[in-house]
Amino acid sequence: MCLFDWFRRGKVSAIPDPLWASTIAALPFLAKLTDDEQRRLKALAESFLAEKEFTTAGGLQLSDEICVAIAAQGCLPILNLGLAAYRDWVGIVVYPNEFVVPRQLADDSGVVHEYDDVLAGEAWQGGPLLVSWHDVQMAGAGYNVVIHEFAHKLDMLNGEADGMPALHSGIGEAEWQDVFTAAYDDFCRRVDRDEETIIDPYASEEPAEFFAVLSESFFELPDVIHDEYPALYDLLRRYYRQDPLARR
Repeated sequence: MCLFDWFRRGKVSAIPDPLWASTIAALPFLAKLTDDEQRRLKALAESFLAEKEFTTAGGLQLSDEICVAIAAQGCLPILNLGLAAYRDWVGIVVYPNEFVVPRQLADDSGVVHEYDDVLAGEAWQGGPLLVSWHDVQMAGAGYNVVIHEFAHKLDMLNGEADGMPALHSGIGEAEWQDVFTAAYDDFCRRVDRDEETIIDPYASEEPAEFFAVLSESFFELPDVIHDEYPALYDLLRRYYRQDPLARR
């Protein structure tokens, strides 16, 4: 039984200090936050847990550890943006491992092909967010399925995910497009010539995935983003209103 199962939605309850401390200690990129940032993140995570509904699939039993680990990581990107950035959706579905989503794809001749997509996470437009608990626990070395999927949710706030989230004052669409597209095109060229990259090559799939993967790296491997794409690092720093590199 998860601690938060019996919470009424809209009622904020405190995360027990020992559980919060163990969650932070297990995630180096959160342990590097200042004391003030950790206090604010905890308060944000508590409000997040009061608003969202967790369910599990595949026989996984929901627990306090699962709820808090996902809330803490998911709230990091919005630490200085606010919980309203995650409005218009409620559900989080947690699978024990990678899960299968049936797909249909029509080819140029109109023939529909069916196939199974094996995923570690997925964010649905206007719907729930799905993650593998196994992959959630792999966070900390540049791979973070929670931040990845929550970045997609930020991207979807202004429509279909396209690599440009809803921008706040101080960042114009033209500037975002110029900086983001230049970095994306360069990264795609590197992947196309089979260059080994620290950044996950999956980022070259499409602009939406580039934004999600680069958001993972921004929080977990900020030095890599800063060194390889300094203009994009600065853009993400201004968008998220955080400077992970300064925490190191």
